[in-house]
Amino acid sequence: MGGEQASNVLLTVKKDQLAEKGLPAMSAEDEAKFRAPTLDKYAKESSAYFSTARIWDEGIIDPADTRKILGMGLATAYNAPIPETKFGVFRM
Repeated sequence: MGGEQASNVLLTVKKDQLAEKGLPAMSAEDEAKFRAPTLDKYAKESSAYFSTARIWDEGIIDPADTRKILGMGLATAYNAPIPETKFGVFRM
């Protein structure tokens, strides 16, 4: 879900809450103010550097090193021992 969709979902929930309580609807300016923090957060946190800085992934590969890294990964997968399975095929 992107920032635009997330802010729209939160805005819809807020509008429903206001309607349920019988409060007046939000103006267009209030809606924009309500959506702004969500849009800002998504814009900031959607950067690859944001997740890498928190070690949520394995890091960012320099495009010049892509071939070398891909080769290392394939070599590792090819040379890794394949353990005997004790289960059948899972179909989902």
